[in-house]
Amino acid sequence: MGIKFTLDELIVYRAAQEIKDHEMVVIGQGLPMAAGVLAEATHAPNIVIVTEAGIVGLKPFKVPIHVADTSCTRGYTYGCDMVDVFTTILNHEYVDVAFLGVGQIDRYGNVNSSYIGDMDNFDIRLMGAGGAPEFVGYAKRTVFTMRGGEFVEKLDYFTSPGYIRGGNTRYESAMPAGSGPSILITQAAVFKFDPITKEMYLAGLHPGVTVEQVKKEVPWKLKVADKLEITELPTEEALGLIRRYAPEISMGRKLQLEALINQVFRVLSGPQNK
Repeated sequence: MGIKFTLDELIVYRAAQEIKDHEMVVIGQGLPMAAGVLAEATHAPNIVIVTEAGIVGLKPFKVPIHVADTSCTRGYTYGCDMVDVFTTILNHEYVDVAFLGVGQIDRYGNVNSSYIGDMDNFDIRLMGAGGAPEFVGYAKRTVFTMRGGEFVEKLDYFTSPGYIRGGNTRYESAMPAGSGPSILITQAAVFKFDPITKEMYLAGLHPGVTVEQVKKEVPWKLKVADKLEITELPTEEALGLIRRYAPEISMGRKLQLEALINQVFRVLSGPQNK
């Protein structure tokens, strides 16, 4: 029998491979942070993990509750404020890679993480911008992860810049030469960006997924690489690390909700309430 894993675990495992040793990595919460922790524990022990709030060189042993959560780490190199993160660290091009989750994304890697629907009458409020516009704008490269999000021709709200309108428009907008999104990892596939046009293309598939299935989720005529990679399955060691660090990611949203509801009922039906 093969090793059983969830799609979120597969995303974390694939995303971790995008981190190289000795890099400075700005990481958001959830799947991106789990990818950073996995990379540091396996092939990249000398990376420097930074949060938006200014925790630099942290060694998290559990998922942070928020970007300034120092209770999640065994220690960190130093702390600074957000102004220092954006000016001294990010804008001086010390950040090698930023890891961020997305809600909507278009063909040029522009991202909406604010809301779905009309500005005055939106349907869903997303996580908001936070530091994402700055990180996508000035990190040397950006790795996106998406679960439950969507591909769109036009964003409901333009939160963070990818390659703007393609070609050189990103760099004409004064963002650092060579910077920009490098990869998008979803629950079905891996996407990269053409080096000239900057348009997103299908670069790889997760096991069991077909090109036709992916194309149905993309509203434009999706270009496909001549040779598609097939995502490597997580190793037993990697799954063990992910599950010890972030069991809620391995559980999945449905099971998390069921566990939370059961816990609430246990508390409400405890001896003190009888």
